Amino acid sequence: MSTRTPRTNAPHEVVERALALSRADGCVVIADETTTANLRWAGNALTTNGVTRGRTLTVIATVDGKEGTASGVVSRAAVTADDLEGLVRAAEAAAGAAGPADDARPLVPGGASSPGFTEPPAETSSEVFADFAPALGESFRRARDGGRELYGFASHGMVSSYMGSSTGLRLRHDQPTGTLELNAKSPDRSRSAWAGRATRDFEDVDPLAMDAELARRLAWAERRIELPAGRYETLLPPTAVADLLVYQLWSSGARDAAEGRTVFSAPGGGTRVGEKLSGLPMTLRSDPGAAGLECAPFVLAHSSGDDASVFDNGLPLEPTDWIRDGALNQLVTTRHSAELTGLPVAPAVDNLLLEAGGSKALDELVAGTERGLLLTCLWYIREVDPATLLLTGLTRDGVYLVEGGEVVGEVNNFRFNESPVDLLGRATEAGRTERTLPREWSDYFTRAATPALRIPDFNMSSVSPGV
Repeated sequence: MSTRTPRTNAPHEVVERALALSRADGCVVIADETTTANLRWAGNALTTNGVTRGRTLTVIATVDGKEGTASGVVSRAAVTADDLEGLVRAAEAAAGAAGPADDARPLVPGGASSPGFTEPPAETSSEVFADFAPALGESFRRARDGGRELYGFASHGMVSSYMGSSTGLRLRHDQPTGTLELNAKSPDRSRSAWAGRATRDFEDVDPLAMDAELARRLAWAERRIELPAGRYETLLPPTAVADLLVYQLWSSGARDAAEGRTVFSAPGGGTRVGEKLSGLPMTLRSDPGAAGLECAPFVLAHSSGDDASVFDNGLPLEPTDWIRDGALNQLVTTRHSAELTGLPVAPAVDNLLLEAGGSKALDELVAGTERGLLLTCLWYIREVDPATLLLTGLTRDGVYLVEGGEVVGEVNNFRFNESPVDLLGRATEAGRTERTLPREWSDYFTRAATPALRIPDFNMSSVSPGV
């Protein structure tokens, strides 16, 4: 009778087996176990719901050669124990065929081990909506009674990431991510309003309150006012501010800046670190432990790029001030780009907070506006010029005219052309910081907290009809 221990598909055991199979000089294995629950609705009625699950395994092999260390990275979905050897050999072959890696550094030393590394992955289920769903049903009823239709979706995902390395790291992180997007329309579809929320568990979202806000905005839109393109005093709500600053964060790699390719490049060489960017006391920061925005406290890099390195996997992440008291304080660095630029090591963190000393809610900023525009959100954001970080995009789901401290109607949509770096310098007032959902980037980045900003001369470059 055979006494061989049967193979299992437990993620930590898959990581251990992959490491044991490796013949490379170094190896990092990341197993991501994912479950997702979702609800969708249209016309005040649920349309679909379901739960999905999956696994992705990433093997990073490093091979030391005479000219330097090369890396090979292979990721595959739905991997079982029987698929491991082929995956490991593929990563080793990729490393063998590659030239020396520019970002090569010794793998992060071992010794760190997360509690629960050998425990089953965390999971989500439809139970996450147990309290939310009845409140959503009540919002459908109120919307029908109020002559409006609600569309949207709610999604909650849980990713348990298990990382092991040949140096002895055994790390784990469980990341919940929830989003709610709610769109209200008039029955003739001529008026539309949007609201969104990010959440870890759906215990802090209130669809009834969101519906009430959307009803107010639809009422504002009953009066239509046409305005030409131009520069307007504009109130950017937190979601719009977050969308712009997330793009700024993605464009703040230290190496690109030092090589003269970005808005953070200094004339004549080097970077703009230390330069004043805003007259307001702005601090733009990331913190893995930020309350309600918690994220992985160590590097989880599935590939290398300008602002990430697979060799840094497992490196601890610390709270980082990107902008401090209005001055550029730090750019995103790997260990490699930190050595090239002379800046401290500061890998990207999966959250973003802007604090500017304000305490007013958005309604209070509206009340203090003599004449200006109030935006709902931005979309289709694209880069025009990396040297200035000039972005273009469109307004969406409601642009409102404010006169004498009150919203007096809805105006047409616009295309805008603005640089978030310039906006930080031109902002004259900031509201209170609050958790928000970056609408444009919600598929990639959800953990943000920003204030509304008052911009005295926001550039609405052209009218955008039919959006």
